[in-house]
Amino acid sequence: MERGTESPRTVAVVTESFLPTLNGVTTSVLAVLEHLRRRGHRAVVIAPDTPGLAAWRSRSEQERHLGFDVHRIPAVAYRQFPVALPHPVLDTILAASGADVLHAASPFLLGGRAITAAGRLGIPSVAVFQTDVAGFARRNGLSAAAPLVRRVLGRIHAGASLTLAPSSATAAMLAEEGVPRVARWGRGVDTTLFHPDRRSSGHVRAARRRIAPRGETIVGYVGRLAPEKEVERLAELGGMPGIRVVVAGGGPSRALLERRLRHLDVTFTGPLRGDALADAYAMLDVFVHTGAAETFGQTLQEAHAAGLPVVAPASGGPLDLVSPGLDGELYDPEAPLALRGAVARLHADRALAERMGSAGRLRVEGTTWEAVGDELLAHHETARTIGAPPAATRAARTVWHEKVGART
Repeated sequence: MERGTESPRTVAVVTESFLPTLNGVTTSVLAVLEHLRRRGHRAVVIAPDTPGLAAWRSRSEQERHLGFDVHRIPAVAYRQFPVALPHPVLDTILAASGADVLHAASPFLLGGRAITAAGRLGIPSVAVFQTDVAGFARRNGLSAAAPLVRRVLGRIHAGASLTLAPSSATAAMLAEEGVPRVARWGRGVDTTLFHPDRRSSGHVRAARRRIAPRGETIVGYVGRLAPEKEVERLAELGGMPGIRVVVAGGGPSRALLERRLRHLDVTFTGPLRGDALADAYAMLDVFVHTGAAETFGQTLQEAHAAGLPVVAPASGGPLDLVSPGLDGELYDPEAPLALRGAVARLHADRALAERMGSAGRLRVEGTTWEAVGDELLAHHETARTIGAPPAATRAARTVWHEKVGART
């Protein structure tokens, strides 16, 4: 499909997370909405309500976003994260939306009901697998529920016209779970906002002097502070001379991490957005990711765009995003002190770290949200061709192999 040749369509974007909550799902949804507007499409957003949202709305006038209506569904809070309930008002909103396709971002309770309702209404659906909810349950003390959660997720995605996996590891996992019609769809990165040139700005240089007054190597993590992110792995860096540690982000694990990492004298920035977030990357010399259950790893791409070498676990999404020895290092998350060893190699050889950072920047320069957004629109069109589930006919399977199989 050539850019701009498709007729305007209406997309119902149902998301388990939205503003003011900040995480990877929200970031991806915001980029999708921006691209829909850029290409002249319409959208209706259906998202969880959030504690304190009324006050936030009064400040930001967020009843609409980018001119698109935003509908809130009742939700409960779990570990500071709003979880939407499968409320029947969702069906009414979806029926009145005039949607040509449903885009379900990281579907679980809310997205699962939306996919079912879309099927009844004859609306084709695209389910974006973004959060390993079963892994989230295990890491939050709910191991007994993990098998049930995985079965529920499998049924949710099997009900969609098309499931999009962010990485090859996730696509393989979904295939093993018996989910049909799986295609790959990655994420874009703002290569203008996240840029190596920020490092030379006066305020970033001043911040680096405050954190590393003797020119120490600044190692940093960026992301949500929650059990599944395993940020406590940074404790391995204790006792390394010439190292300073920065942790950018917020979440329920903040107080625990302050205790677990107190021997490192960590600089905690709190949650950041926009230029402040880009400046946080620019302060670093080495970016470290800690979670071993990432389905993708958007912060890795942001770090690459900022010109940083990336150290990440050799599992999940990072396997697609880091080439060891070229633009970063992958460490065995099961091996004691493996993270420490990877950081030590880059700390000892700053020239190598700089070369890896430059290679990472080259790697993502073409991975813009505009390019990835056009890929998404092609997937939406494929879902419309497949049609609303049940789509297990011979014709639908033929369409799947011809239109999707060639891209996977």
